[in-house]
Amino acid sequence: MGQTPVAESTHRKTRYLSVVAGTAIALSCGTNYAFSAWEPEFAERLQLTATQANLIGNFGNIGMYAMGIPGGILIDSKGPRWGVFVGVIGLAVGYFPLHMAYDKGAGSMSVPMLCFFSLMTGIASCTAFSAALKVCAMNWPKHRGTATGLPLSAFGLSAFFWTTLSSFVFPDDTSSYLLLLALGASGLVFLGMLFLRTVPPGSAYEALASDERPGLVRKDSNRMQSASAHSRHSSKASTGSELGNAEERSSLVSSDGSAPGDIEDAKAHAVHHRGPDITGWILLKTPDFWKLFVMLGLLCGVGLMTINNIGNNARALWHHYDDTASHEFIQQRQLMHVGILSIMSCCGRLGSGIGSDWLVHHNASRFWTLVASSCIFTVAQIVAMTLEDPNALFWLSGLTGLGYGALFGVFPALVADAFGTSGMAINWGAMTLAPVLSGNIFNLAYGSILDKHSVFKEDGHHGGGELVCDEGKGCYASAYWITLLSSVVGIFFSLWCIRSERAQKIRDRAVAESREHEG
Repeated sequence: MGQTPVAESTHRKTRYLSVVAGTAIALSCGTNYAFSAWEPEFAERLQLTATQANLIGNFGNIGMYAMGIPGGILIDSKGPRWGVFVGVIGLAVGYFPLHMAYDKGAGSMSVPMLCFFSLMTGIASCTAFSAALKVCAMNWPKHRGTATGLPLSAFGLSAFFWTTLSSFVFPDDTSSYLLLLALGASGLVFLGMLFLRTVPPGSAYEALASDERPGLVRKDSNRMQSASAHSRHSSKASTGSELGNAEERSSLVSSDGSAPGDIEDAKAHAVHHRGPDITGWILLKTPDFWKLFVMLGLLCGVGLMTINNIGNNARALWHHYDDTASHEFIQQRQLMHVGILSIMSCCGRLGSGIGSDWLVHHNASRFWTLVASSCIFTVAQIVAMTLEDPNALFWLSGLTGLGYGALFGVFPALVADAFGTSGMAINWGAMTLAPVLSGNIFNLAYGSILDKHSVFKEDGHHGGGELVCDEGKGCYASAYWITLLSSVVGIFFSLWCIRSERAQKIRDRAVAESREHEG
């Protein structure tokens, strides 16, 4: 049944407004990646070792990834706004106690409690971001790569946005920066929650072609119903993935509410209903799940190690390169590299999301973006092990941000293609458990290696001081051998995924042709 022009306009505005709201929410959900901007000063004031500081950062990552399934269940069952509401509360509850602990100094709060509040920031970021991502994916089923790429890019830009804002409003003030995250980030998420809405099925977006040229679509209506009925009895996730590729062959950026061809819209609508619908425990029995799970685990931990420790890298290199560099100067350089990481992550996410749509449009695999991400990570690890001049550290931060962004810019689209969008929040949550293990291993290895090369230097004020390493890249270089191996394995594994996907499509095409011949 067609909809009035007013209804069409309302639904179109709702979809665009929800993308803007989702992007704003995502802008506050990547604050965990700014950890290295305040971690060195935080560790110094509370007299924490590098291992303890990395443990606190790891708990933020654990909250971000381990909350995926519980948060997904909440979002899929109660609605996206519940997930965003948890984000509002969690960001405030997490960052404000960290701000108070910094103000009070060493001994004011135990390491387990600091880890708990860091965990809360990760939980909040995960649920709010998952909700925003699901709304964007559901509202734009034919432009999924680009629609999810916008909040994903904002997520990557989050660290730069908040550190830059803090540097203008509260320069060189870690306490005020943590307070800004507690109030500002939670406030922006709350504002986005007010405008985040899911367009109901059968809305103007899906019915637009029938409104414009009803005759063309009615010819296909019976085929759509037949295809939808067939999807309920089909168990071939790979076939759904192949069909899902077809629906991506258009662009959200150039969309004005209608697509280039009414017949193609009808076919794409039919394709959307033939897509896979896999979630819950059956997900664990699906080979595609483990393929994506291993890939994300291999590469995400690589990026997290540098993201959480780029501040330590900068400090170690500057102490060795120029022992006259002031504390304030080094802090500014740390913030600069956090900004570079964030900007390049944003570019990588946006380019990966839109680029993966382009690949599918040209009958290529989205997995090629993972090949690119793995190659970028490999180069970055080599840079980290050989770089001695801190003035050139931007190569490491830039490449790491780009590779990490390319990885996460395409992954939600890969998950949606493989398993559908109805249970996307749960499926994405299950997928993000992968980095918990690798991220912990790589970060704790870095912290342990840095501690072994560090010595405690007193500052002469009431027993205060900090752990310092003056060996330059020797402070941490051996940790990058682990991530280099993981990056190289990622290259070969992603190439194997492309080959496997191509072989599956050939088998599916042969089965389809056989059925047509028998019919």
